[in-house]
Order: sequence, then C-alpha cells, then structure tokens
Amino acid sequence: MSQILSRTVAAFILAGTLSTAGFILPANAQTMAQLTAEVQKADSAGVTSFHLQNGLEVVVIPDHRAPVVTHMLWYHVGSADEDPGKSGIAHFFEHLMFKATKTYPAGEFSRKVAEIGGQENAFTSYDYTAFFQQVSPQALEMVMTYEADRMENLILNEDVVKTERDVVLEERRSRTDTNPAALLSEEVNATLYQNHPYRFPVIGWLHEMEQLNLKDALAFYEKFYTPNNATLVVSGDVDADTVKALAEKTYGKVPRRSEPGKRERPQEPEQNTKRTVSLADARVSQPSFQKIWLVPSYNNAKPGEAEALDLLSEILGGSTRSRVYQALVVKDGLAASAGVYYQGGALDDGTFSVYGAPRGSASLQQVEDGVDAQVARIIKDGVTADELEKARNRFLKSVIFARDSQAGMARIYGSTLSTGQTIKDVQEWPDRIQAVKVQDIQDVAKRYLVDAHSVTSYLMPEDGKPDEKIPSTGEAAPVEPQTEGVIQ
Repeated sequence: MSQILSRTVAAFILAGTLSTAGFILPANAQTMAQLTAEVQKADSAGVTSFHLQNGLEVVVIPDHRAPVVTHMLWYHVGSADEDPGKSGIAHFFEHLMFKATKTYPAGEFSRKVAEIGGQENAFTSYDYTAFFQQVSPQALEMVMTYEADRMENLILNEDVVKTERDVVLEERRSRTDTNPAALLSEEVNATLYQNHPYRFPVIGWLHEMEQLNLKDALAFYEKFYTPNNATLVVSGDVDADTVKALAEKTYGKVPRRSEPGKRERPQEPEQNTKRTVSLADARVSQPSFQKIWLVPSYNNAKPGEAEALDLLSEILGGSTRSRVYQALVVKDGLAASAGVYYQGGALDDGTFSVYGAPRGSASLQQVEDGVDAQVARIIKDGVTADELEKARNRFLKSVIFARDSQAGMARIYGSTLSTGQTIKDVQEWPDRIQAVKVQDIQDVAKRYLVDAHSVTSYLMPEDGKPDEKIPSTGEAAPVEPQTEGVIQ
C-alpha cells in the first residue's frame, strides 16, 4: 500500500500500538493470494474521490462499524517547502490556524468539538500539514463549516503572531533543546542531507524562528492555504453522496486564491563519504548508535525498489523475528534493543536506518559490529525464500490491522495523496509487495546500503566514547521522522 508500512504501520509499531511479530502464515501461493485479496478488498471497498470546482480533492472511505467520522484536511505544504531563512514557518502557521477568523472568535472551533465529546489536533511534517477531527456523523457538517472558514477567513495581526511565536519558541526549547536525542537527530539530518531541505528541522532553527513575522505568515497563508493545494479525507460512518453535498456547501464556497505550483526542491548530489556525528551529554544514561542511508522513497523509486526496501527492513530488523534482533538480542545477548527502519513515505528521497543499544557489559562497538555483520550477510548472500514469504505475510497482516482504525486509513490515504501518489497506488500496493523476489532484496541492499555513503551517529553519556563499555539501563529507539503538532 505504497506508504503504509514505511509510514503508517511502521509508526504504529514504533508507538507500540501494533505488532507484527506474532503473525506468521504458511509460505504457500494459495495463502498469499488469499491474504492479498483480503487486503485489496478491504482497501478498495467503497473508496471514492472527486474534485470540487475550486480544486479541492475529496476522498471518502466508508466504515459503518461505529457511528464515528474522521475528518482530515491535508495541505500539500510542509517544512521542506519553506523559503530559505524561514525555517519553522510551516509548523508556526499550523498553530496560527487555531486563531480567530472573520466569522468565529479564537477557540470557538475547539470548544464546539470538545462540547460534543469529539477529538481534534493537527501536525506538520516535511511534506504536509494536516488538521483533523473525530466526531459523530451528525457533527460532520459543523466541522467542515469551521475548517472551510479558517481556510479563507483567518485574521492575523502583530499581537497574534508575536504571542504564538513565543509559544513555538518555547515548544522548541522544551521538546528539542532539552532533549539530547532530538538535538542529535537534527545534526544527523543536517549531515545526511547535503542540499535538500529535509536537512532543516520541522520545528525550525531557533534563530530563524525568532525572526518570523506577520508578513511571513500572511504570505504563507495566501500561497499555500488554498483549496487547490489540499486533500480532504473523510473516513467512517458516511457515504459519498452526503460528503459531496456537504463539501460543496462548505469548502465549495472557498475561492481558489493562488497557484502554489509544482513542488520542485533542491535535490541531493551524489554522496561518496562516510560521516560520523556524536553527542555526549550528562543527561544520557543509555548509549546508542544509528547508521542511516539515503534511499529512494515510494514516490521516486524505480518500480519495485521501495517495496523491496520495505521487505528488506522487515527481514533485517523490523520485528522480534528479524535477523538483527534474533542475533544480537536473543542469541548473543549483546543488545538491549536493535532494529531497522525504512522511511519511504517522503515526497523526495527517504532513509534506511539500523540502530542498537548495548546490554549489560557489552560495548556499543560490539552492537554496531553485530548489526553491520547482518547487513553484510544480506549483501553477500541475500535472503531465503522462506524469510521473504514470512516477512511478506507479516506486512499484509499488519495492513489488515491498520485498516481496523478509520483514523489510520484516513492518514494512509491523506499522506499518500499529499506526497505525489494516487488512490490506485494505495490499492495496488499488495500486488507490488507480492511481486518482490528474493533477488530484489539482495539487489537493493547492495545498491543502497553502502557503508562508505552512510552517516553513523552516537548518543553517549558525558565524556563517553563509542567503544567504551557502559552498563545498559534501558532500550533505545530509532530516530523517527520529524513531525510537529499542536494540542489545543
């Protein structure tokens, strides 16, 4: 499902809300065909889409199991679309969207949602900004009315901008500047991406955030917050005809204010060096390492490559049954945690990373050497047909469980459509996963997991060194793709 495993399901797994480890099916063609058909049936059942005259794309995903609706509006703009010197404006503007409009006072939208027991939030990433509400079907028109209103009628002034700028500055101080892992993550991205705007943090650099002003905010609003630069996804106890009528009644009245144009960003040059980034901090008690490579995403990969990278990540370190986990955690007892993560949901290049943390008296160098050995084994010898089939089955089972969440499905379709792909890409993903062959796994490992092109990072206790033996105190996790949100 194009970006499902690399973005949505993987995020569920990292968050601890979904596990694939226990789902192993017999590796036979009949089982795979049945499972693929089940996934495709679930993902295509009743999904419809249409465009309003002002350019807004609308996707409807019926799910009548509970009287609940998830309403998500995705703007096709993120931190990677910011002008030079304006880092943080995308996330900053996400905050500003909760202010007063010409029609409603500040906070009224949030109060209305809370009064009926609904939920709402928003988040910004490199490639998109999304606003969502989960309410009863009877309240769908209300949230569409408010959301459409702030697309057009937001009121901004110097006082509003200054006050909210202080809020995001404090958010950076509390979430990033006081967090050694977050600080290291920023340095890793700035080293991995030499030219692409993914090298800038989503929340922004502090010195640039301090300079964001009313003029910047208004220009950003007028350019990007227009219906022809957005996708509306409505999932849950609804039907397409009702959603279309409500969308035309609310969003259909919002004028098309600008033409943001094609998203053309500076791309990466050929990378030919191995780089190392390290951070030692007194607040760190658990040393850890991560090695990361630039790889294609689902949006820019050659046919079959992204699917092969997804399955490679699962076989190498995506679960407790993976090679890295079994070798370092279960068999040798060297690691408290170890694994692999493929982030293939980007508009431009994605990342492939391996990570680990030592256990007991083991050193971080031993863990790193153990992970490197598993990568080298796959590059040299490939994987077995049995490993591939089991990984494929775990993926398809995970998709079925991911679809059990209507909000999860809204995120799957919204993120996919916001990063250059289509509904067809979502629905054909099971067939493409099934088409991956054993040789494809070895080929992408050889092509992209080149040690001489990697960035390795070390998070250490104060005065620590990568080869120092430091007792383990807990588990380390991979650095996840940056997303900044606001809770009102």
